[in-house]
Amino acid sequence: MAGERCWKQFSSREVGGLDKYPGRLMVQLIDFDRRGDRLEEAKAAIPEHLRDRVFVLGAWTEPEDLRTDLGSYETIGRALAQDCRHSTDTAWGHELLRHNAGELARLCERIRPTLSA
Repeated sequence: MAGERCWKQFSSREVGGLDKYPGRLMVQLIDFDRRGDRLEEAKAAIPEHLRDRVFVLGAWTEPEDLRTDLGSYETIGRALAQDCRHSTDTAWGHELLRHNAGELARLCERIRPTLSA
C-alpha cells in the first residue's frame, strides 16, 4: 500500500518536472521488503518515456537494518557515492544492497561525471 502511494505521488508531482527538464534524473528509494518483484513493480509505475532517467534503489529489508551495520544515513550515503565515484562496491556490496546492482550500474554510468567533478 505504501508503495502505491509513493508511485502515485511520483506520477502526480514529479513527472511534469522530468518532462519539463530533460536533464533531470530521479532516484526513488524504496524498501524491497524481501520481494524480488518489487523492482519491476516500481518500474511499471514509471512512464515509459522516463524509465531511462528514473532509478529505483533501496534496502532489501528496512533502511534501519543498514544503519546497524554501516552507520548513520549520512555515512551510508557518502560511502555509496564513493563507490559510484570509484567504481567499487564496498558499501553497495552489502547483503542488503547488492540486489541493486543492475539499477546501480545504470545510475553510476549517468552520474559518474558529476561525482568526479
